[in-house]
Formats: sequence, C-alpha cells, structure tokens
Amino acid sequence: MSNLNTTDERDLGKAGEQLSTAPREEPASSVPAMGVIGWTRWFWRQLTSMRVALILLFLLSLGAIPGSLIPQNSVDELKVQTFKDAHTTVSPVYEKLQFFDVYSSVWFSAIYILLFISLIGCIVPRTGQFVGQLRGRPPGAPRKLTRLPAYTTWRTEAEPEQVREAALALLRKRRFRSHEAGDAVAAEKGYLREAGNLLFHIALIVMLVAFACGQLFKSEGGKLIVEGDGFSNTLTQYDNFKSGSLFDNDDLTPFSFDLDDFKGTYERNGPQRGTPRTYEAHVTYSEGADGKPRKKVVEVNKPLVVDGTKVYLNAHGYAPVISVKDGDGKEVYRNAVPLLPQDNNVTSTGAIKVMDGYRDADGKKIQLGFQAFFVPTFAGEGSGTMFSQFPALDYPVLALNGYYGSLGVDSGLPQNVYQLDPSKMTEFKDSNGDQLKQRLRPGETMKLPDGAGSVTFEGVEEWASFQISRQPASGWALTGAVAAIAGLAGSLFIQRRRVWVRAVRGADGVTVVEMAGLGRSESAKLPEELADLAVALHTVAPTAPDPEPEPPSEEPAEGAEK
Repeated sequence: MSNLNTTDERDLGKAGEQLSTAPREEPASSVPAMGVIGWTRWFWRQLTSMRVALILLFLLSLGAIPGSLIPQNSVDELKVQTFKDAHTTVSPVYEKLQFFDVYSSVWFSAIYILLFISLIGCIVPRTGQFVGQLRGRPPGAPRKLTRLPAYTTWRTEAEPEQVREAALALLRKRRFRSHEAGDAVAAEKGYLREAGNLLFHIALIVMLVAFACGQLFKSEGGKLIVEGDGFSNTLTQYDNFKSGSLFDNDDLTPFSFDLDDFKGTYERNGPQRGTPRTYEAHVTYSEGADGKPRKKVVEVNKPLVVDGTKVYLNAHGYAPVISVKDGDGKEVYRNAVPLLPQDNNVTSTGAIKVMDGYRDADGKKIQLGFQAFFVPTFAGEGSGTMFSQFPALDYPVLALNGYYGSLGVDSGLPQNVYQLDPSKMTEFKDSNGDQLKQRLRPGETMKLPDGAGSVTFEGVEEWASFQISRQPASGWALTGAVAAIAGLAGSLFIQRRRVWVRAVRGADGVTVVEMAGLGRSESAKLPEELADLAVALHTVAPTAPDPEPEPPSEEPAEGAEK
C-alpha cells in the first residue's frame, strides 16, 4: 500500500482500503487476555504471518545445505561409511545432528510441517478476502482527491453527465472495473497482482505436497547388466533397492528389457584424450507380461520411460569372459564377469568365483577364487605395474592370481561379489613356490599347477549400470514450480491501482473535472497512466477558455471632483 500517513488514510476512507489481502496489524487493545486460549491465538497468528512463513522457507533452504554437502544414507550408504571412516572427529556430531539423514530428520520434518501449516494459514483468509473484493465494486471517490499521490484537474464546458459517461467508457475500454458512484466514476485494475500472490503461495503448497509424496512413495534401485542379459522389474532382480515408507511392491511398473549392445566412443587426441563422447545402451524393452518388443537407445540424461518409471544409464565397464576347466579338461565354469572401474581409463578389478562343479585331482569338491585385474588398453610393460592408458578396448589384458578352498559363501552371511575373501583359501603356487599369477590376452590360458585345470581368457563383453527409479508426483512438482514463478512474476510486476474521475458543476456554471489515482505501492507508472487517461478524456471534455477579466469600474475615485 502507498505510504500515506494516518491522517491521509482517515480522509481517504474506504478508497484506500482493501488494496491488499495481507492481514492487518491489530491494535494492542484488541489482544486477548493471556491464557491458554490467548497464547494459542497468539501463536497461531504468529505462525500464519507472512513474516514467519518467509523465515521458515529460509530455514528450509538452510537445512537442505547439509543434505547436498554431506553423503546421505538414502542415496549411498557406502559413501556415508567412507565419509565416517575418513572423518572420525566430526562424524559422531553429524550422527547426533542427523546430518546423514537430513531429509528424514526430526528437525527438517518439523520445519517442513510448520511451513506447510503456515502457508495454509496465510492463504485461506487471504483467499476469502480476495474473493470478496472480486465480488464487490471499487469504492467511491474520497472527499479530497487532492491528497492522492497522482492528481490532475481542469475545467471544461462539457456537461458533468457527459464527462462521467465518457470517463466510464474510457476506463472500461482500458479494462478497468468501473461504475458511477455519486458525482464520480470509480475504477480499479490490477487484481491479477493479488491473484499472482495467492498463486505463488498455493504453488508452494503443491510443491511441498509433491515432494512429500515423492519421498513417501518413491522407489529406486540399481542393476548391472552385461551385454546379452536382461532385467525384469521385480524386487528380486535389483542389485540394490530403496523405497519410501509408504511404497508397496505391487506399485512396481511391469516391464522388462534386454541390453543388446553397448557403444562408447572416446576422444582420441588433444588435451581431452580419453574423454567419453558417446555412451549408448541399445536395449529391447516390452511393457507388461505380453508387451510388444520395442527398440530404444538409452543415453546419459536420456532415460527409457515406461509408465512413469525411468531407466537411467549410470555407468559402464568391462566383463572379461572366463572359462574354467578341471583336471580332466571338463569345462565347469564359463561366464562374463563384471569388473569395477577404478579410474577414468577403466582400469578394473574384481573377483571370479567358481562355487560349484569343480573337483580337484582327488575328485574332491572344492571352490576356486581368482583376483582379477583388467586393463582395456595395456601399459606398464617392464615396470612391474600394469595400468590402462585409454578406456577403449585397444589392447585388453587380464591379470589373474588364484586360490582354492572355501569361498565362505555357504556361511549365510552376505558377501561382496566384487571382492574375494581368501581367509579360508590357499594360494596356487607356481613351480618356484611363488604365488601363481599371469597376464592373459584374449584367447590365452593359464595352467593351474599339479593338474588342477586351467583358466582361459575367452574375450570381453561390456556392461552397463542402470538406475531404475519411480518418483510419484514429479509432474505436480514441476507444475507447482512453474506456477510459483508465474505467480511471483505477477505479484512483482503487476500493480494494483484505483482511479477516480469526478465531474461537478462549478459556481460559475463551468464543469470542473478532477482525476486522481492510488496504487498499492509507489510507482512512476501510476502518474504516467493517469496522465494518459487524462489526455484521452480531454479529447471529449477539452479545457474551457479562461473567463474574461471584469472591466474596471467607471465610478470616479473618491475625491476626484475636488
């Protein structure tokens, strides 16, 4: 509202009221007597004030900072554990402050809920007031238009009724809500400012509800797939899976897909040598149990979308194809074993575990384990350490060292498939009594000692890691964000203002026209708009000529005869 002093507001009366739906400050005399009801009313008034809503919104933004800087259990528990191991001093403090679970913490939830209540408490009364203003008419003209921020006047020979009729038509043409009120025309414009203000706050509520639903009903999991293999969207198919507290397994979208081929290209020259240029996962997917197979290329930031579930391409690596034969030459194992990349050139490590089917020279069933180190483009010959100098399969080499005994998989305890536990195993030794280890090229074979069999590096497949996620209400969140921006723009750039045109007959019989405007806030546009309206109205009611001066009196001055 414009910065009118108390006397001006009293003179303007209803003309200056209701330019805003903001709650009014009550005088101290109206504050209820303190008690349970009084304190409750006071607390509610404070909570539902716009000032507190902005403070809570600011606190919510501050509270989200730790969630973006500190690893979260809801995203990656391994990173959280790594952080705790590396920061033993601050980790206990973060644990007590729930910094590893920010978005489900008590303090963040409290701010979230209070902001939600505050916004509803702000919107409900303001909406009622705004609807009442829309149904009402602009108030009549103040008694003294000269007190308004923008004012102009002139005299015209047009009749007062003619001036008011022209002013009414002009204001309606300029999309003012107008009507005649006594000897003046009252008009108002800019209701979309309050509508934008309310839209902004309603959009915030929609966003809060959408985010809450997204957290409560979301599902997210990961799956590593080797070329030629597939995935079906059931809980048992995931390598890891997390969901919201209200998620139901029946909510999983029924679909499946196969990884037909993975294609990656890399920069060959220049300072960005080795930088990925394209990552493309060529898949065949089908919706439902009997859906028609369809082809799709999944790329980074270009997911496969099936009925609201999105399949993102996360990572890529290599899976050497390994075959193992026992002492009798019988193939007991053949599989593509995914290895985990360790650097940008896809130097990879992992474990090969032969759990069933192998028998030693005495016919006893035992298990085999091999630690694997793979490079797609070999380098390091003669230096004792092999490493990759390029991420593409230019010169693949696989290094193995083996163990025999018990892998520990029968203990019932979970085990990392990419790590080998040799605590219950014995190393294979070469003819010199040293650890048996060998570097293999595709097609080459490592002989196990004492006729224990052989291990052959058959070739290399590629694998891709996918993130399958479903985030309910994400569309509502986006709609709320767009609506909030639109509402904020409207509340900032649209000015609500009132204009009055008074036309009355003066004492000399000439019509006196007064035009005045009042805005919610001071703005240079209001005087400009009033001047433009005055110019347009002046064409209908032009300025009357100034009255001729009275002739001088012909009576002789006192004492002239003497």
